[in-house]
Amino acid sequence: MELKGICPIIAAPFTQNGEVDYDSLQNEIFWLADHGAHGATLFGIAGEYYKLSDEEAEKMVHVVVKACHEKGIPSIISVTQHSSEVAVKRARQYQEWGADSLMLLPPFFMKPGAGAIYDHMKMVCKAVDIPVVVQYAPEQTGVAIAPEVMARLQEETGGNLYYKIECKPAGGYISQLLRISKNSAKVLIGNAGYQFIECFDRGAIGAMPGSSMCDLYRLIYDNYVSGNRKKAMELHGSVLLPILNHIRQNVEMIIAYEKRILCRRGAIATDYCRKPTFATDPVFDSLFDEFYDLTKPYFQENRI
Repeated sequence: MELKGICPIIAAPFTQNGEVDYDSLQNEIFWLADHGAHGATLFGIAGEYYKLSDEEAEKMVHVVVKACHEKGIPSIISVTQHSSEVAVKRARQYQEWGADSLMLLPPFFMKPGAGAIYDHMKMVCKAVDIPVVVQYAPEQTGVAIAPEVMARLQEETGGNLYYKIECKPAGGYISQLLRISKNSAKVLIGNAGYQFIECFDRGAIGAMPGSSMCDLYRLIYDNYVSGNRKKAMELHGSVLLPILNHIRQNVEMIIAYEKRILCRRGAIATDYCRKPTFATDPVFDSLFDEFYDLTKPYFQENRI
């Protein structure tokens, strides 16, 4: 199995009472597949994994794996545990439960040293046979990992590794990683695809943005890979970036507005976010509505 293209981060749907809405979760996967997603990723940073109980998270994995298999797209389940031993157990569980791939968020809570972080990543990667996407998100975690370390991980595990790169700026890091790995590293981009064109120019093969506009990301991707770079740049710069610039001023903010868009588009039943969450105001919401109306014609159901 190869991971590439648009593999969005699944938004965790809740009822208005704050309970996990498993029916909406299944519907979101079906909706993503029907709107062009190449895969679906559970427990990304924008998926509120840190607000879930273990019982809820386990049930969500089963729902997502089953729904992805029904729609014929790969499921990517993130391992976020900070203990190496627990992370290894989780990785093996997800593989046993049918996950097609894993994403691995390196431990960061107590700021472990470089050697401990490397050992953690290596233990998890060697514990499973399915592909692993190693996530590099230093802005959110405060943990820096050199591209040389990432390349060594691929060499020493002998595994089918991918890398989700979302440092700022990401371009130079991607080029270094590809150079050191002699172009064998398979790179997916995060950070909502802000640097989509540049990162693909540098050799990225996919993106893992939010889920609410996956069809717009797919449209950009299809134009880019088919050689229509000018159209891809136009869609990215003139359609996607304006709304992203408004709703992604911090992580909790984009979580809230991703859900609002998903709710408006019928993918999930409510846009409830577990507290604490982003607090909006009428001015921000009014501008969001304007940006949404400008973006809406490019959504799959509205394109001619």
